[in-house]
Amino acid sequence: MKVRVGMGFDVHPFGGDGPLVLGGVTIEGRGLTGHSDADAVAHAVADAVLGAAGLPDIGTLFPSTDERYLGASSIEILAEVAGRVRAAGFWVGNVDVVVAAEEPRLAPHVEAMSANLAGALDAAAEPMGEAIAVSVKAKRGEGVGSIGRAEAIAAWAVALVERG
Repeated sequence: MKVRVGMGFDVHPFGGDGPLVLGGVTIEGRGLTGHSDADAVAHAVADAVLGAAGLPDIGTLFPSTDERYLGASSIEILAEVAGRVRAAGFWVGNVDVVVAAEEPRLAPHVEAMSANLAGALDAAAEPMGEAIAVSVKAKRGEGVGSIGRAEAIAAWAVALVERG
């Protein structure tokens, strides 16, 4: 099959010692708990791209039991994922992301997140083709569940890849 689609999901609770990082953007607010920098957006994108290419998921490739990834930049991990996807013979066409958080307000940061994610995926861009289109949309939990109670942030991503 020449065109493939993958889906990724990630969720992290608030409570981390570090800054809040989403889509490679440091945002004022409480940090998330995780082994790396807990960037739920970058993790969801990585899993979507890996899944579309038929590669193992981010937890298998970058396990939380490996101290090399303690506090690691998830944007740098995503860049490594892009290299693996390209080495497997695929390029990324586009990525669509939804990030859900009751707080902080994320709308002012979606353009920077999109740019960071596209930059991290650049190694998997179509040769001599268009840049990778990345869309990020911020949603609220509207008071429902762990997202709505401001206990966590979740992200969903869909990626389209093509065989090069």
